[in-house]
Amino acid sequence: MKVFLFGTLRYPDLLNLVAGEELLQTSAQLPGWRVSGVKGHLFPILVPDPDGAAEGVTITPSKDALARLVHYEDAFGYVPAEVTTLIDGVAETALIFGADHQPFTPEGDWSLDHWIAEAGLRTLIFASEVMSYIGRFSGEALQFRRPLIEGRAESRLRAASMPPPLLGWDQRGDKVNVTAQVSDHAGYFLAETINLTHPRFDGTQSDEITREVFVAADAAIVLPYDPQRDRILLVEQFRMGPWRRGATYPWMLEPVAGRIDPGESPEDCMRREATEEAGITLRELIEIGAGYPTPGNSSEHFHIACGLCDLPDGAEGLHGAAEEHEDIRTHILSYDAAMDVLSRGEANNIPLVLALVWLSRERSRLRASG
Repeated sequence: MKVFLFGTLRYPDLLNLVAGEELLQTSAQLPGWRVSGVKGHLFPILVPDPDGAAEGVTITPSKDALARLVHYEDAFGYVPAEVTTLIDGVAETALIFGADHQPFTPEGDWSLDHWIAEAGLRTLIFASEVMSYIGRFSGEALQFRRPLIEGRAESRLRAASMPPPLLGWDQRGDKVNVTAQVSDHAGYFLAETINLTHPRFDGTQSDEITREVFVAADAAIVLPYDPQRDRILLVEQFRMGPWRRGATYPWMLEPVAGRIDPGESPEDCMRREATEEAGITLRELIEIGAGYPTPGNSSEHFHIACGLCDLPDGAEGLHGAAEEHEDIRTHILSYDAAMDVLSRGEANNIPLVLALVWLSRERSRLRASG
């Protein structure tokens, strides 16, 4: 059975990775449809067009390759259906993957070349993890994990764009030799056990070592500050880490924070989370820093900023996204009260400590210009 492709799987590198074999693409059309861009997204959709014919390709995968394609499309909730295509004007039956209900808004034309430039590499990273779950996750279990896999792929791209160090060793990570890699847990988060050897400072290669690593998407963290009123906003919520450690009071004071969505910049995430978690609008973002909170065993990477905003009386309240089971209370504190929180140790969230120390240094400048 042939398969008709009209979108991202026409990218040969992606198709070969997903199928597990090299497949020949033959030009084809799907009468009665056209390929459209999607508002707010990079991927395409099919929309009805009685007078048109969607341009695409057909492939003829092996049984194993077709099963791999079904698995990959399952991550998006797409299932195969039979359609009639035209190949050199001759009608042929083929399978096409799609959803019963399409919740997206068509907008403009779609270009494969543009998509490859904007999202091709990220999608290859994403697809590699998706394909590693064959026989392990499918259906809703796989679809639940898809946004998290996309976030981890985005994080890998950011990590690969770092400039060479000026003080530290400029030895590249691709000199690390991985001998075994197992995903011990793949739920909301991913935990892996990896066996590897790495270059040593004396020029030799290390013995094989085993390390466990927590793999996460990047997070954006922002401390809202009103320079005119000299106030900051903190959020408070129940946190699993302190509770599991045995904290008597596992509700934590923090800056506004959240995981960066696929295709979203850290700055856009900060603005979105400020609205969702605190009901406020940030008018300006000032970078504080970025880095790894626990580099010994986690890929997690924080982007931290100060967000200038208005914090009038009565701006406190209860917030949070219901679909994420968030229960968040906001606090608006004077600068002096915030420094008291810091000095007495109640600011026991390290990004909050860093942001408050930064604010103590920059406060005069922000107030003079704010």
